[in-house]
Amino acid sequence: MAALSLTPYLTCRRADEAIVFYTRAFGATEQFRMSDPADDRVGHAELTLGESRLMIADEYPDFGAISPDALGGSPVLLHLQCDDVDAMTRRAIDAGAVLLRPLTTQSFGERNALVLDPFGHRWMLSQTTEQVAPDEMQRRWEDGTP
Repeated sequence: MAALSLTPYLTCRRADEAIVFYTRAFGATEQFRMSDPADDRVGHAELTLGESRLMIADEYPDFGAISPDALGGSPVLLHLQCDDVDAMTRRAIDAGAVLLRPLTTQSFGERNALVLDPFGHRWMLSQTTEQVAPDEMQRRWEDGTP
């Protein structure tokens, strides 16, 4: 079997502004961008966040590429692991994200927060605080252990 890789591809209204936001909020680096010659929309851009890649484009409804704004939200949650979740959460809020769930240390060994970016995408910002085996996670959940 060939190697596999999964890369999120976000559709945003105002993708150019989204690229600026992801750079400020999460420290993303823009690798390249292709602009639509007809109207200068972002036809395709690639960013890196640490070792991960994120692709982004403007809406193209005629191709079925629509943003969470057009759909009234998105069921997809992006999980971003970092070394300092408190600082990352502050950085995201300072850049314009809305805090949906405050920073909490979880029973499954993470400290995390949930934010909504200005383009309708939800991000779980997370930091590992403890290595917890799956059976212990389940036990803590059943016991209600924080």
